[in-house]
Amino acid sequence: MSKVTPLHPGISVADLRAYSAAWNAHDIDAIMAWMTDDCVFETGGGAEPWGTRFIGARAVQARFIEVWTDLPDVTFHNDRHFVSGDRGCSEWTFTGTRSDGSRVEVDGCDLFTFRDRKIFLKNSFIKNRSN
Repeated sequence: MSKVTPLHPGISVADLRAYSAAWNAHDIDAIMAWMTDDCVFETGGGAEPWGTRFIGARAVQARFIEVWTDLPDVTFHNDRHFVSGDRGCSEWTFTGTRSDGSRVEVDGCDLFTFRDRKIFLKNSFIKNRSN
C-alpha cells in the first residue's frame, strides 16, 4: 500500500506550539513569519461583534507590539492546541502586569483559519474575570 502525501500539508499542532513559544519569547519576527501578508486579527474585546479588527501584516504587527508595551511581562500558560484541516485552536491562560502594577490573568482561546501553511485569521476569545 502506498503512502498518501497531501499536496498542501497544513499547519500542525507542533507549528502552533512554535507560534505560542514565539509569543512567550516576544519575538515579533517569528510570530509574523507565521502570518499571511493579508492576515486579520480579531481581538477578544471591542465595540463590534468581532471585537476590534486589525487587517494586514503591518496593522497586526503593530497591535501585537502594543500588547508587549502595555504588559511587558505577558506570557501564555497552560496552552493546548488542535488542528483540523484549515482550522485550528489554541487555548491558553494569559498573564501579565500593567505599568501601574495591576495583574491581568484571563483564560481564552484563539480560533485560527490557515492558508498556505500560515495563519490568515487569528480570532481571539477571552473569559473576563470579575470580583
